[in-house]
Amino acid sequence: MPLSQYPQITIFLNYLKFERRYSQHTLVSYETDLHQFFQFLIDQYDSPTIDQISSMLVRSWLAGLKELKISSKTINRKISALKSFFKYQLKSSELMQSPMGIIISPKVSKRLPMYVEQKDMESMFKYMEFSGDWQGTTERLVLLLFYSTGMRLSELIQLKESQLDPIQKQVKVVGKGNKERVIPISEDLVQQLEAYIASKPNQAIVRDELFITEKGKPLQARSVYGFVNERLSSITTIEKKSPHILRHSFATHLMNNGAELNAVKSLLGHSSLAATQIYTHTTIEKLKEVFKKAHPKA
Repeated sequence: MPLSQYPQITIFLNYLKFERRYSQHTLVSYETDLHQFFQFLIDQYDSPTIDQISSMLVRSWLAGLKELKISSKTINRKISALKSFFKYQLKSSELMQSPMGIIISPKVSKRLPMYVEQKDMESMFKYMEFSGDWQGTTERLVLLLFYSTGMRLSELIQLKESQLDPIQKQVKVVGKGNKERVIPISEDLVQQLEAYIASKPNQAIVRDELFITEKGKPLQARSVYGFVNERLSSITTIEKKSPHILRHSFATHLMNNGAELNAVKSLLGHSSLAATQIYTHTTIEKLKEVFKKAHPKA
């Protein structure tokens, strides 16, 4: 894309990468959204300078997205990217005022998070067959750690051996914004992880990644997504079958079994309690379902 007249984009992305330490996935999203917006300005408004970008130009772009039937959730993400970008321009004294001040995000209907039923998760680890080779052992442990900790896919594949603390029975996770959190794990899981580390192939000894392939290389997000999807397809009919569904399942089962909201917030690494409250709604829906089935006046 011919975006060389906007060097502020690269400077901002480098700030997110090196100072804020955003994940590669988040960086790609920001880059895509910013490039789309500035390409629109180049094509439609003859490349205005940063200080010439007005709320009207932003609204014009957003209106075009709505005409293309882009979802409100996606539009909100793009608005968030622009707000962050222009906020940084204010901080860097590139601008005196942000064009995003009067931009209103469209309302998004809240959907309850999908999750796998507790009995189905228990069945997977109790009855599902995993091959006895390195791949089968890795897949089972990855699934178990996802469900036992609620960590994100990016957090799991970047997990190091040094982040496991077998004495305290916990694992240190580095989440969004390079924030660290500690998650307790069971004695049984600790023993399984220690046995896994001890039996790593010789070519992997120099690596600190906790999970590796049979060739000693770090796991890739695409392959993890693939085998998680395949395994979950055997135990549930819900539409989405991803590592994030295991995160939802972890949180939902905790809430359904009486865990405090703040505790779940800390375990998930949420910066805001509002993000965790979706699991409260899930619990309420579960209670309604139980009430309808069990109460004579329901």
